[in-house]
Amino acid sequence: MKSLRKPIYATEHVLLRTWLTNKRELGNFTQRDLAAKMDVVHSFVAKVERGERRLDVIEFVGYCRALGVQPIEFIDELNQQFEL
Repeated sequence: MKSLRKPIYATEHVLLRTWLTNKRELGNFTQRDLAAKMDVVHSFVAKVERGERRLDVIEFVGYCRALGVQPIEFIDELNQQFEL
């Protein structure tokens, strides 16, 4: 059986990090601004964007809320990219 756990530098994870970073930048948030909205240390955002930290689903939803975007936007994009 094929493992569902993929390396953090797998294409899907790179796509997620890029998407989150782009949404942050489009919203004119610095990493510190976003971290403050999420009530986390700024290094949390930096580590996510650099690929040093994975997000669980609850963190992903909170991240999206802080950015003012719907999590389904990324899921739709991922589905289109990989035809899941």
